[in-house]
Amino acid sequence: MVRISSKFAILAAVAVFGLAAVSAGAQEVKHAAGAKRNQEGGVTAARGTVVEGANGGKVAHGAAVATNGKGGAVRAHGTAVQGPNGGTAARGAYTAKDAQGNIQHGSGGAYKGPNGAQGYRKGQTNVNADGSASHTGSSAISGKNGSITNSNSITKSANGQVNGQSTTTLTGKNGNSETVTKTDANGQITKTKTCKDASGNPTACP
Repeated sequence: MVRISSKFAILAAVAVFGLAAVSAGAQEVKHAAGAKRNQEGGVTAARGTVVEGANGGKVAHGAAVATNGKGGAVRAHGTAVQGPNGGTAARGAYTAKDAQGNIQHGSGGAYKGPNGAQGYRKGQTNVNADGSASHTGSSAISGKNGSITNSNSITKSANGQVNGQSTTTLTGKNGNSETVTKTDANGQITKTKTCKDASGNPTACP
């Protein structure tokens, strides 16, 4: 497993959104940047920009890099958008490494439209110095005609064994749902499907 302090891993992300918040009320382009020693014993450098349009739309973007003085480092960036009609969207990502060569990457994004449609996705990947690796992710979108959700995970051991699973559920506007699960047990693929009515009772799948 990656041995990266969670506090250190989000240090850059905090800097990103901190800069964005300072300039959130700007009526034109605002930019800030800086660098300083951090409590982890390294250096944090960050920059942020906020732009507000004449029609009320806003865009904020920030990025940061931090070191911990022990061979570890993390880089993060994020962007947020607000449209003049009330729609919003945001995305961000980070990559971190420690002195032992373990690497962790995470990313995510979300949106919400002015008509109520919304969605998100997020994922995290670990690549370890011993050759093992893992990934987890999830996503969902929903609107007036129904929703789709997905969750997935996969692991690779240091000796090369791979196991994974993905589950997707589709729900119609009437509440009926279909769930498909695919499982990979070191190359052996299995697939199951279940269906339910709006009350949650099992039904025959089409």
